Amino acid sequence: MQVLIDVWKVFRLLPSAWLILLQFIILILSITVNYSMTYRTLTWVLGVLVLLVIAKVIRQTPMFTILGLSFVGGAVLFSLLMLLGFDHRMVQVIAHGFEAAAYFSAAYGLLRYMFEDRYLTRDEMFAAGAVFTLLAWGFAFLYSICQILVPDSFQNPNMSGMQTWLNLLFLSFSLQSATGLSDLMPLSAPARVLAMLQMFCGVMYLALIVSRLISLQYIAHLPKNDQEHK
Repeated sequence: MQVLIDVWKVFRLLPSAWLILLQFIILILSITVNYSMTYRTLTWVLGVLVLLVIAKVIRQTPMFTILGLSFVGGAVLFSLLMLLGFDHRMVQVIAHGFEAAAYFSAAYGLLRYMFEDRYLTRDEMFAAGAVFTLLAWGFAFLYSICQILVPDSFQNPNMSGMQTWLNLLFLSFSLQSATGLSDLMPLSAPARVLAMLQMFCGVMYLALIVSRLISLQYIAHLPKNDQEHK
């Protein structure tokens, strides 16, 4: 019982760290390509846990709570429909749309949370990493919507047709980090527009967050008299 209490305390203090951990577990599971019902159920449960942590993040940050939580609720509902076999293309589009909106809402809330504070905390360090992964996941959902609505939006020398979720997520991280390592090429106009938007967001985020963390670290080491005048 005490262990559960300690875990809950850590969760309340560092929800961003738990968010990164759950996303890392999902990445590890994606290494095993298994489309059995057990695998799909497990990944859905982990996805729901991520959304619940996102709901926690949204509630504790200066974000439009009702709007953000409605995105989370819609994502859980429509992803459940997909798990139960209602995999019509519009159900997939709506589910991915809600998921992308939930991830972007949490990223926006965490950004405001970091920029409103004057001191660097452990949670803000984890939040800086969480925002990066949230944006990457959100754009990956948008890429998934794009290939559903516009077939052959992406070219892959190793795979034709619909791209896997892992391929889209790899493309998202490659573009956002400006490494350009992905062998997936956006072909359609919507896919290229999304790619350009993510490139812009990735570069601007890295510039803003690095400067912000440096300034907070600088303030933390100022003498007390200088901090009072800030």
